[in-house]
Amino acid sequence: MREADNIREVEALGVDWMGFIFWPRSTRFVRERPTYLPTRCRRVGIFVDAEPDVVRRTADDFALDLIQLHGSESPEYLRQLAGFSIIKAFNIATAADLQQTCAYAGLADYFLFDTKAVLPGGSGQQFDWSVLAGYVGEIPFLLSGGLGPADAPRLRSFRHPRCAGFDLNSRFELAPARKDVAALSRFISKL
Repeated sequence: MREADNIREVEALGVDWMGFIFWPRSTRFVRERPTYLPTRCRRVGIFVDAEPDVVRRTADDFALDLIQLHGSESPEYLRQLAGFSIIKAFNIATAADLQQTCAYAGLADYFLFDTKAVLPGGSGQQFDWSVLAGYVGEIPFLLSGGLGPADAPRLRSFRHPRCAGFDLNSRFELAPARKDVAALSRFISKL
C-alpha cells in the first residue's frame, strides 16, 4: 500500500494488518511516506535482506507494528532485530520445506507460508496447502501465496490450529500497490 486514498478505503474494511513493501526491486516499493498511514490496523513493513539498520530506521519512520522478513535472513539476523515483532516468510512447495522453520523457533512471532517462486512474494501462484498438515511448530502462521477472490470457500474450510490469518496481495490489485477495494470487500464478506 502506498496511496493515501487507497489506504483509507482498505482500512475502512476492517482489515487487521496492512503491508508496506520496502524492497526496492518490487513494483510495490514504497519510495516515500504516504500522506496517510493507517491508525486502526497494524502496520507491517516487508523487507528482503535489508541491512538491520535500514529496517530499524524504516520501522521508526513509519511507526511499524511488525517487520516481515521475506528474504534469506538467518536466525542471527532476527536476533539483531530483537525487540521488534517479526514475521518470517518461508517459501513452501513440499512438506520438507517446513523444516526451515525449526531454526527460527523463539525468534519470530509469526511465520508466513508463501509459494516457492523465483522472486520473493506477490507471484500470484498457490502452493498445495495440504503440506501444512506437516507443520507442528508452536509459532502461529499466516497463509499466503496467490490467494484470490475465488478462494473464500477454500479458506473458510481450511483448518490448522496455528493458522492466524491470510495474506491478501497481488490477486486483489488493480495495479501494483493499489488494492481493488470492492473485490476485497466482497471477499471479506464471503470469508
